[in-house]
Amino acid sequence: MIEVELLAAGLLERVRHDAGRETLRVTDAGVTLLAATLCKNRAAFDAHEALVARVVREMQRAGRVVWRGLRLRVPPLDAEGPRVWPSAMPDVYSIRHTTVEDHVEPIVHEVKVRRADLLSDLRNPAKRAAYRAMASQCWYVLEAGIGVVDEIPLDCGVMFAHAGADGGALEVARPAPRRALRLPLATWMALARNDAERALDDDAQAWLGDPGLD
Repeated sequence: MIEVELLAAGLLERVRHDAGRETLRVTDAGVTLLAATLCKNRAAFDAHEALVARVVREMQRAGRVVWRGLRLRVPPLDAEGPRVWPSAMPDVYSIRHTTVEDHVEPIVHEVKVRRADLLSDLRNPAKRAAYRAMASQCWYVLEAGIGVVDEIPLDCGVMFAHAGADGGALEVARPAPRRALRLPLATWMALARNDAERALDDDAQAWLGDPGLD
């Protein structure tokens, strides 16, 4: 039925061959629509990745070790149900730079730049439950204007990203609840297998202090 709709819209056309075979071909109008859709999706992806990079930088400035796009498996969320280990891939995952296990304080940041993506995420409570199982704090970082604080579940914090010439500020609209959490061995192994984000030179120099002049 999807093909029927595309044919009716003029985005596909039927091509009949001499042997009686019939195939479908994308029309010029279809190519134009595909190109426009590709540009729109690429722009959304670029905006998302730019905001992810801002969150990474802020976490590094706070002295945290940061990963992006890290796929983690968490222990079964329902002890009474099947022993299935769900997996989740938060946009930004970070831990404190410490050698004391109880002070690690893992944090998840989920970044949203489009309202449709936000609404889709809010309809997925299992995803948020997986995040809570792997982090002591969970945050939504929203492009300003795509949502309001009251839409976000109370077990998550909310930040708004405001545009600006310097990349804009991240405004804490509601702090994330904190809870004690010790990372399981499976998470430590996943962190060990994946490279953390390298700190930018200017941030690293800020931690070391002003180099001064010779």
